[in-house]
Amino acid sequence: MSGLFKSKKARLNIPRLLLATIVLFVICFGLIVWKKADPPVSTQHKEWKDYGGGPDQSKFVDLKQITKSNVNQLEVAFVYPTNDNVAYRFNPIIVDNVMYVLAKNNSLVAIDATTGKELWIHANLRGIIQRGVNFWQSRDKKQKRLIIFLNNTMQAIDANTGKSIMKFGKNGYTDMREGLDRDPATIGRGTSTTPGHIFEDLILVGSAPGENPFSGPGHLRAYSVITGKMVWVFHTIPQPGEFGYDTWPKDAYKYVGGTNTWGDISVDEQRGIAYFPLGSPTYDYDGADRHGSNLYGNCILALNARTGKRLWHFQTVHHDLWDYDLTTAPQLITVIHDGKKVDAVAQPSKNGFLYVLNRVTGKPLWPIEERPVPKSDMPDEEVWPTQPFPTVVPPFNRQIVTVDDLNPYFTPEEKEKWTKRVQAAKAGLYQPLSDKYETITTPGAVGGANYGNSASDPDKGIVYIQTQELPDFYRLKLRMPSGQRGGGGGGFFADRMERAQKIYTQYCQTCHGANKNGVTGLGSDLLNLASRVNAEDFKTIIKTGKGRMAPLPHLEDAQIADLYAYLAPRQGGRGGQNANDTVRPSGPVVASGGVTVPPSRPGKNLDYPEGYTGPKALYVEANNWGVGVPNLLSPPWSLIVAYDLNKGAIKWKIPLGNDDKIPGSTNLSIPNGSQGKGMVVTSTGLLFATALDGRVYAYDADNGKILWVGELGRGNPGGIPAMYEARGRQYLVVCSVGGLKDKTKKESDVPKGYIVYALPKNK
Repeated sequence: MSGLFKSKKARLNIPRLLLATIVLFVICFGLIVWKKADPPVSTQHKEWKDYGGGPDQSKFVDLKQITKSNVNQLEVAFVYPTNDNVAYRFNPIIVDNVMYVLAKNNSLVAIDATTGKELWIHANLRGIIQRGVNFWQSRDKKQKRLIIFLNNTMQAIDANTGKSIMKFGKNGYTDMREGLDRDPATIGRGTSTTPGHIFEDLILVGSAPGENPFSGPGHLRAYSVITGKMVWVFHTIPQPGEFGYDTWPKDAYKYVGGTNTWGDISVDEQRGIAYFPLGSPTYDYDGADRHGSNLYGNCILALNARTGKRLWHFQTVHHDLWDYDLTTAPQLITVIHDGKKVDAVAQPSKNGFLYVLNRVTGKPLWPIEERPVPKSDMPDEEVWPTQPFPTVVPPFNRQIVTVDDLNPYFTPEEKEKWTKRVQAAKAGLYQPLSDKYETITTPGAVGGANYGNSASDPDKGIVYIQTQELPDFYRLKLRMPSGQRGGGGGGFFADRMERAQKIYTQYCQTCHGANKNGVTGLGSDLLNLASRVNAEDFKTIIKTGKGRMAPLPHLEDAQIADLYAYLAPRQGGRGGQNANDTVRPSGPVVASGGVTVPPSRPGKNLDYPEGYTGPKALYVEANNWGVGVPNLLSPPWSLIVAYDLNKGAIKWKIPLGNDDKIPGSTNLSIPNGSQGKGMVVTSTGLLFATALDGRVYAYDADNGKILWVGELGRGNPGGIPAMYEARGRQYLVVCSVGGLKDKTKKESDVPKGYIVYALPKNK
């Protein structure tokens, strides 16, 4: 009986064990499925859904269709015309076979990424940041948003419909002049000139408050992409009790401006770390009122992307007096260092150095030495006694100018002129400016690496830099006396108008006349042009030309900004609207002008706070931000430099573009050729780059050999190119509205707009 009982008991337990096993299996399977679904699988390097390609700003794509062996077969698949002859400095983003571009009088347009067919147009976004927009979508992909910056506001547009999201912010917008711990009425510009970066449900942003005395502070901020409300702020000019406060005068946080990120932000999504390259404090060339090393000016700064908490920083220039901003995207790479894999960040600078640091700790991979630099002879100026110099990783630019470096293509008269000027100047990377003599520096304030000028093959530890060798001659002078300076008024504004008038007289007056209304048969009404376009459009036209108007690519951005302020009427209303803002472009327009924003403009001039007794910044740079001379030195003037950071060495260096005006020249490069351009790197060993000679190049990423050239037209293209895959086909897109270079062809033969390349369909 006992054996029978036991066997019955065992039989009774079988269903229970089976049931328990099934339940356990279901639970485990559910956990596996849940784990796979959260977080979503990363598409980094497979899509181009961010400004600069992806979170790490590598501009690297893991796409296999275009290779070294077939790249020479690339052809134009389609062209989406901008319809306004403007080469927008816009980096398209592409998600789910939809490409988002800027065209048609600053309209945001969604097009089919394989045909160019328009899906919707949000028209007349005058004042939009032209370099790019931000894309965000919910995990179920039902909600899709484009976060844009328009004048001094942040707005959200439904990426599915193209219409403004009125529940975002307050009545559809967030005022970016708020949240900076200054009176918003004193802030001239609270937005950046680049679009920021999406991380999870946050939009991380910098700003471009200007370079005037008493410009706004460049504090870093993060906002909710759902509500538009600020989530955190990091004070780049530290306030009492904050780390770095003792590197400034005690009241500096009340009056110093700048120290801002106006360039490219990179994010390590896995670790949740955001890397911000920071620019100079203002005023750039006179630091008498900001004694100290001035953290976080000229720092690569690592923050917790969710909270804004400082993790580490590295300052590349102490107490900057040369406008050596960090603007280029920090490159997040993995290298073999001392026999171990190390996650690193490589930060190019305008001074020609590449700083390579441990991505987690901020510690340099190779020693960076503090070396003595010259003292200043200016009253009240206290130059920081040392500057950091990388010891192993070589610079990517020349950093000294001698008469032996002068351009061999100069005429005898030009050579004599520049020889005398170089011999009379004091030269050196960190030679302080003076009012007693000229200082010549290279790279100058707009030389070296600028925004959009870096890329990488991140897993191989290879970094690519576009750079230009553009020396500057500096000399200080006393500001014009004024009871109230800064804030767009007083002496500084008078200085600016004086500079702009000189630029106009030298470069514009012959065709456009002393009254700016044009000379019969030569120039058009330049006043009318400046009133019809915003500052970014005006800059593009000056750089690239329009119709019979020749380009002036050698003019610096700051000089063009002065010229625009000199010519453009002061406008009120929603971002300074005019009749052009009401023109309805052809196509599926769903909205126009963004949300309505009450008229507002900075109305207060600033000065030092009441009771301030310290030294004052009294000097201004007299030569229009250095009057850069693009072809002063021997060529090449623009380059691509490839670094192998497993070794800390330059892998190869080649000229970028070719100056066709020099007879018999081949691959000579072009002055100012890398300014605002960009690259794309592929997993098949290709590097694509644009240049100001009106071409897009495909290089062998291993050695820099040219494998393919696409002709775009004179004086173009604009912006960073993009690469993507849609419906099984790989594409390269470049924006260009270049003028005719080949006189045997017609103007209509030059493609104008977003030019999209692909391999032939049968390949």
